[in-house]
Amino acid sequence: MSADHTAADTEIAVRVVRLGAHIGARIEGVRLGGELDTATVAAVRAALDEHKVIFFRGQHHLTEDGQYDFARLLGQPTTPHPTITSAGVRSLAIDSRHGRSNTWHTDVTFVDRVPKASILRAVALPGYGGSTTWASTVAAYNSLPEPLKRLAERLRARHSNQYDYAATIEDHPDENTRAYRREFESTYFETEHPVVEVHPETGERALLLGCFVKQIVGLPSHESHALFRLFQDRVTRLEHTVRWNWSLGDVAIWDNRATQHYAIDDYDGNEHRKLTRITLAGSIPVGVDGTPSTVIAGDAEYYSAVDPRTRAA
Repeated sequence: MSADHTAADTEIAVRVVRLGAHIGARIEGVRLGGELDTATVAAVRAALDEHKVIFFRGQHHLTEDGQYDFARLLGQPTTPHPTITSAGVRSLAIDSRHGRSNTWHTDVTFVDRVPKASILRAVALPGYGGSTTWASTVAAYNSLPEPLKRLAERLRARHSNQYDYAATIEDHPDENTRAYRREFESTYFETEHPVVEVHPETGERALLLGCFVKQIVGLPSHESHALFRLFQDRVTRLEHTVRWNWSLGDVAIWDNRATQHYAIDDYDGNEHRKLTRITLAGSIPVGVDGTPSTVIAGDAEYYSAVDPRTRAA
């Protein structure tokens, strides 16, 4: 799919406006909902495959039900979260009243079945700040020198939910934040993933890291941390990122298998930020050598099915 084009075979012209060389595009001419025709859905899928995160303006009509119905056109929704079960049955509220998400992460990599995509809708926004940045883990891998690519492809890392990415550890958290953290940690999960995942649909290679990484397997802690920082810093290079300044009515969709993201905590405590996220089931990651991820602790079957369309062979 080209950077800027019109899909003539859809009922409504779909225009894809590239936002960066490696990641990000704005989609115009689409009214999101469960009634989209198959050609438009195919155009959205193609844009997501190419640009990793895509944005839609002006979707003020969209409700939680409409967001869910649209999500079902792209895949099979998961339950909202592996451990946060009190927030609802369809979507997860990313709410600043529960803390601030200011760490780089790929969503819920502490389970074996890493979600393939998420749909995020702005519900309440601060008067200033509160933007989100995404990074391409595919561009990060591609930018590595060949010796570092080969090294990364042989490594595996253990991910766990010992820290809550959606509620930053604070010196003096309020009771809402403490309660959220307790629920987040109520069931312990740990999974061993390849550091380089082969994308199940595009075949691209991507670094599978982020803040849930506990340790690089087989290394002492100081060397594990040094290697983690080496590869993680490659992900977050500015040229691999795109930053989105939210407005009400905005919707973002990202490929969770090809990105990390970071919600920027640059608004004051009396400002409120809330977005609703619906996540789509993905497959169990597979490394370059064909070895899949393995469960160390926890059973995520109730959280998400394994998408049969992206199941490893």
